[in-house]
Amino acid sequence: MGVPEALILRIAEGRDRAAYAQLFSQYAPKLKAFMMGRGLTAIEAEDLAQDALLNVWRKASYFDPSKASATTWIYSIARNLHIDGLRKQKRAQTLPEDLWAPEPEQAPDTHLIGVQDAKTIGVLMQTLSPEQREVVRLSFFEDLSHGDIAQALSIPLGTVKSRLRLALLRLRAAFETRAESKSAKIESKSV
Repeated sequence: MGVPEALILRIAEGRDRAAYAQLFSQYAPKLKAFMMGRGLTAIEAEDLAQDALLNVWRKASYFDPSKASATTWIYSIARNLHIDGLRKQKRAQTLPEDLWAPEPEQAPDTHLIGVQDAKTIGVLMQTLSPEQREVVRLSFFEDLSHGDIAQALSIPLGTVKSRLRLALLRLRAAFETRAESKSAKIESKSV
């Protein structure tokens, strides 16, 4: 077990203020830089880093070293707080005047195609290793840069890039195999 993990466990077990101070001094500057890299000002990033580390203090008992490293857990808390903040900002924006205007007509099969595409992506994602799935999720669904992913997962940037490249190759192969099998089924039904 690494030093950050041990510090979090000391906080969880005995509310150890010295362990928290050590964890805070180690992670506050890193979280601030991480959030500034995501477009926050220095003041906003510092506030968010402090909020994230306050959550570490409050939720230390929820940390499970078998599920994630301390760094991943801490960065996930910060990232989730940032996402929550963005959602609140969107909600706070004024509503458009045409809010009650009817939505344009959509072909019935358009919605069905979207649902089928989402299901297909979910099935294809299961063909990836957990590490590849996590990198794809962070890159495409969470919209993190490769550098942010490397920092959040505590892995080298090259590892992020190679996992992403291999994942995309595997997804392409799985998609092509799936498309070929569907096309073969259609041909056999028409014969």
